[in-house]
Amino acid sequence: MLDSKPIEHYNYSAMGEVRVKVKLTNAIDEALVRRGMLTPEQVRSYEADALVDTGAVRCILPPHVVERLGLAIIGQRVAEYADGRLDIVGLTEAFTLRVLDREELENALVLGDEVIIGQTALEKLDLVVDCVNRRLIPNPAHPDQPVSKVK
Repeated sequence: MLDSKPIEHYNYSAMGEVRVKVKLTNAIDEALVRRGMLTPEQVRSYEADALVDTGAVRCILPPHVVERLGLAIIGQRVAEYADGRLDIVGLTEAFTLRVLDREELENALVLGDEVIIGQTALEKLDLVVDCVNRRLIPNPAHPDQPVSKVK
């Protein structure tokens, strides 16, 4: 049964964007540092106030961030927008996504003008969206470290 409260009684102030500070780093640069072929100062990185979008499956990076990180385009994917439009966009090579003291390797679609964190990253990082407080938090079942489901 649907709630029969008049619409004006709902608290819409709890709805809205969820954003989080992220650090993106060129994963190949990091590997070259581990192999002694680059210095840590040469590693390309980018910090952003990213939009968390549970409607987006993949992460999204705008072209200027891809360029700043020095990421190569390794393929193309079809992106479907909310309005149903389809577009062919680039797919980046791996970068390290660091958020809330957790990190994971990711690839991203190249489009738009802001960094977007999608479902696959949230799953891999074991993070959940706290919609009421408009924030991203570690999964309460695993607050100390991400746990990956394998079954």
